[in-house]
Amino acid sequence: MSTAEPAGFPYGLIATDLDGTLLHPDHTVSERTREALAAAAAAGAAHIVVTGRAVPWTQHILDDLDYRGLAVCGQGAQLYDAGERRLLTSVTLDRQTATLALAKIEAEVGPLMLAVSRDGLDGEVLVTPGYRVHEGPLPYQPVHDPAELWSAPLNKVYIQHPRLGDDALAEAARQSAGGLIGVTMAGEGIVELLPLGLSKATGLSLAARRLGIKAADTIAFGDMPNDIPMFAWAGHGVAMANAHEELRAVADEVTLSNEEDGIAVVLERLLG
Repeated sequence: MSTAEPAGFPYGLIATDLDGTLLHPDHTVSERTREALAAAAAAGAAHIVVTGRAVPWTQHILDDLDYRGLAVCGQGAQLYDAGERRLLTSVTLDRQTATLALAKIEAEVGPLMLAVSRDGLDGEVLVTPGYRVHEGPLPYQPVHDPAELWSAPLNKVYIQHPRLGDDALAEAARQSAGGLIGVTMAGEGIVELLPLGLSKATGLSLAARRLGIKAADTIAFGDMPNDIPMFAWAGHGVAMANAHEELRAVADEVTLSNEEDGIAVVLERLLG
């Protein structure tokens, strides 16, 4: 793909988060947003999904969109070819490092509730007792023996605390173990431990390189602190009206909420 700006649209790549951004609260993509993305594609722009969800939690949405391109999943850990239904790259979290990091965090804040995302196209999300799961269409596997969490390669660990809020827990984790692991907050009740240095920007830069598109020619949409590295990498970052204050603070602009088709509003304006 040429790096030249497509006629009628100022960006060669549109990077969108899923939850709270591309998806409505009912986990669907509106017809208006679909039409805006299709119009941008007709003008020459590529669309790439960049999500914290691992591939197994993303595939059904890509299928619904008839999405055949690259997708960045697992906070940048996985680069997935939706057309060929295969992983191109996958970064795993060293389990020994993760257990050491957890010990350091728990030494500061007390016991945590845990879940993990296993690596691979069919990787399960395992959840221990007490971990609060967002009820909905995404499958997970309850486990009662914590040792089972560490029995196969992982992309990330989810942590929750019985009293600390998400922002406070993420900050405590960074202070305690930030030299060992990456820490991000991807949504309500979703604080994650990742391989050190991994972010959505990591995966997006790999995908863009494959497409022959530069960071400056990319517009990115998001709603949570885990989108901050993506905004720092992209030429233009657009936060949703429902976005976390940390992301709004670094955004180039703020659009309407995901429920109000904020992505479509921006794309329609840029398409003229």
